[in-house]
Amino acid sequence: MQEYINKFIDYLKQQGKSQYTIVAYRNDLGQLVRYLKEQKDKHDVQKITLQDLKDFIEYLKTEKGFNLKTISRKINSIRSFFKYLASTGVIDEVSNPALRLVHPKVEPSPPRVLSQLEYRALRDASRKDPRLYAIVEVLLQTGLRLGELHRLKVSDIRYTSSGKPYLYIEAYGTHPARKVPLNQAAYEALKTYIEKYRPEPQPGVENIFITKTGRPIPMRNIRAMIKRAFKAAGIKKATVNDIRNTFIVYHLARGMNPLTLAKIVGHRRISTTEKYLAFVKSKPEKTGLQEL
Repeated sequence: MQEYINKFIDYLKQQGKSQYTIVAYRNDLGQLVRYLKEQKDKHDVQKITLQDLKDFIEYLKTEKGFNLKTISRKINSIRSFFKYLASTGVIDEVSNPALRLVHPKVEPSPPRVLSQLEYRALRDASRKDPRLYAIVEVLLQTGLRLGELHRLKVSDIRYTSSGKPYLYIEAYGTHPARKVPLNQAAYEALKTYIEKYRPEPQPGVENIFITKTGRPIPMRNIRAMIKRAFKAAGIKKATVNDIRNTFIVYHLARGMNPLTLAKIVGHRRISTTEKYLAFVKSKPEKTGLQEL
């Protein structure tokens, strides 16, 4: 079974899936392999049944304690894998056991949005470290995904014909290229870091955010830096993605056209942006940004 998983991972790479998607698939399917080996003594992918998969899902719920959202993602991984096996003739399409694997009902939770005090506290807690401050300002003022910020190059800071700065976000995986406006706060934070504090990069390194030795900062390190900034600011139960949520909700609450915002934040479907709009309209008092 592991052999087919390796081939599936190669297929995902050829399809241009992101590194993070591929890691998630590899981990999810690896967990399935271990379960089947240890609990069912099964190694042959052609002998896996729907009941085996149902038992695995139940094991994730009861033994591992995963939440429904995580379990639903793992089901997606399993279904995609078996669909690949069927498309390549490894298993019969009609008898594909994953076809009848049902997702649990997951009630969507409202987005976590930083309050006015949290928003300001995060900025204040980051000011002593120019690199961290630039990272936080870019995330707060542009709504970039963490991976997009990680991949930013110095040459991605560009200017319109009228001289206004913006970030050019390269196409990556299924996300097309786009331009993201830079306001003065984010631009000044970036400019200060690059011109005064950014170390000498290693040959060939173009990333804006680098380590003291001139190499790109690993994503996990950026995440850890922001987590520490949350703690220093007294912000609880927040993630890096909640900064992106805050950017989206803030601009919708200010009346930005959802189509325009969808282009800025890189939503491929307008329906994704409209889910945030529904939250703004139903819970305006919970956006926490009225006076920012």
